Amino acid sequence: MSVIPLLLLADSRLPAGTHAHSGGLEAAVAAGRVHDAETLRAFLLGRLTGVGLTSAAFAAAAALELSGGVVVGEGGFEAKAVAALDAEYDARTPSPAQREVSRRLGRQLIRAVRAGWPSVVLEAVAGLHPQGPHQPVAFGAAAAVAGLDPGSTACAAALGAVSGPAGAATRLLGLDPDEVTAVLASLAGTVEQVATAAAKAARGPAEELPATGAPLLDISAEHHLTWEVRLFAS
Repeated sequence: MSVIPLLLLADSRLPAGTHAHSGGLEAAVAAGRVHDAETLRAFLLGRLTGVGLTSAAFAAAAALELSGGVVVGEGGFEAKAVAALDAEYDARTPSPAQREVSRRLGRQLIRAVRAGWPSVVLEAVAGLHPQGPHQPVAFGAAAAVAGLDPGSTACAAALGAVSGPAGAATRLLGLDPDEVTAVLASLAGTVEQVATAAAKAARGPAEELPATGAPLLDISAEHHLTWEVRLFAS
């Protein structure tokens, strides 16, 4: 496996729309729960071990299902398996706002990845739902066509669960970027642990994948959607 696809998919410069989202950080900052590097680390740790684990497991599971590069034909085994993953992730996302954001990011990710790794698999996954696949399922499909194994997919997805909000912190809190980098570096070991757990869970049935959530993030997402002025879409 080449490390280049891993680096490209984990790069915040990939035009997949994540730069416009704070992962719930904007609402947490407005509520006063995050206000410095220490509270940012606590927020990211909670996000990583909660929704980050779930997202990484679903991404790894999708990559595992599609790792053979098989066309996802309508009614085929792969189509049913990936559609089941998408439905299971939907069930684990109680916030309508979060569900809409996840599918929007999934659509944007598929569109961006098509430029680097055009594949009928991506086309088929994009059509599994009228609003597009959930972001973790799209990420797993992107990783599969790029040649990543489930373990690497889980690692990239777990890192993405914290790197996006961390990037938003420089704008929302005015933190020194070096300070934010230090926070991310301090979470490296936990990212690896979450990725390992996610990759292991991905081998099980879809209905048994992790369902670790974050009720406060869900509630905040609904409130954030009503704001007239905001820096980030979520």
